[in-house]
Amino acid sequence: MTPPSLTLLQLTHQGEGAGSTQSIFSLSLHLARRGHRVLVGCRPGTLLARRAAQSHLEVVPLQFHRLRPLAGALADVIARERVDVVNSHDTRDRRALTWLRWRGRLPEPFVVSRRTMPLTLPPELVAIGLTADRTIAVSAAVARALRRRFHPAGRLRVVPNGIDLERVDAAPSELDLAAARAALGQLDGRPLVAVVARRKDQHVLLRGLPALRRPVAVALVGIEPDRELAALRDALPGRHHVTFVPFTEHPLAFYRLAAVAALPSRIEGLSQALLEAMALGVPVIASEAGGNPDLVTSGETGLLVPPLDPLAWARALDRVLGDAAFRARLGRAGRELVRRDFTLERTAERTEAVYREALERRRLLGGERSR
Repeated sequence: MTPPSLTLLQLTHQGEGAGSTQSIFSLSLHLARRGHRVLVGCRPGTLLARRAAQSHLEVVPLQFHRLRPLAGALADVIARERVDVVNSHDTRDRRALTWLRWRGRLPEPFVVSRRTMPLTLPPELVAIGLTADRTIAVSAAVARALRRRFHPAGRLRVVPNGIDLERVDAAPSELDLAAARAALGQLDGRPLVAVVARRKDQHVLLRGLPALRRPVAVALVGIEPDRELAALRDALPGRHHVTFVPFTEHPLAFYRLAAVAALPSRIEGLSQALLEAMALGVPVIASEAGGNPDLVTSGETGLLVPPLDPLAWARALDRVLGDAAFRARLGRAGRELVRRDFTLERTAERTEAVYREALERRRLLGGERSR
């Protein structure tokens, strides 16, 4: 018998240009396609709010500035819309839901998704972990880090991020490709290294470029230069070309032009940028940190580089760019892996299973409301 559909509230105070925004939006869309009613609670006017509305998902505009007004608004929405499960994706919303549960105003199940390596202090992490009905870690690495900070194991589930292959496979428009080429400027035959990320450890990669004799073009997509990055760019040898591209809603066009995708970051849970590049067959180089090793097997589906080691980045770039056969092999293996094991359909199915676990837990605790 087919389980009944659910009314789900996806909740985040972020919702702007980040991989988590794409992950939350794609997950919401696929849960809706599975027959559920999905509400997206976020700040009005954000990228997430716009994309959700364009895709005919119900948007619940919320203000996240203060805990008690947010908690009160959430209680009203949950009751009015008869929400079955609330899924919190960020700090402020999970704090508000925890406060509601402690006040006896949240009988409905709530699930916390942890999308990056945890920085929460153990007392708060444990308190929320013992209050939420389930916590989803987007990679095994995130789950291990949570356990090291004493998160209760019994309520922790690993559901890896997935990639929306329909979105990735859609050919970019000529307008998007032209905009990407214009942003890159003259490459003069240099192979393009694309880094699609907010400000993370891009400075480490730039510090390694002087040791790379092979001329390259590097596109840092999603950021504008701060003082440190601008100084590093200006000090580079003339054989290299570095471009900063402010946030764009169409980053996939840059992967269509890239020889390599790079991600110098230590905080990734399971990177949306790596998933996108690998799904397109672009070979990837990533820091050996966070959830990156859960996705990249070094020398097989990409290369891993010790974090904060500029010379290691130079060596990795030289190895991948200097060996066309190796580069092609990494691209093929990464593409096959992501398209086999990291589809959004699998992520949505596993997430739904966690929601039903949370519902069953509340039922057993006497928290099921009459419908």
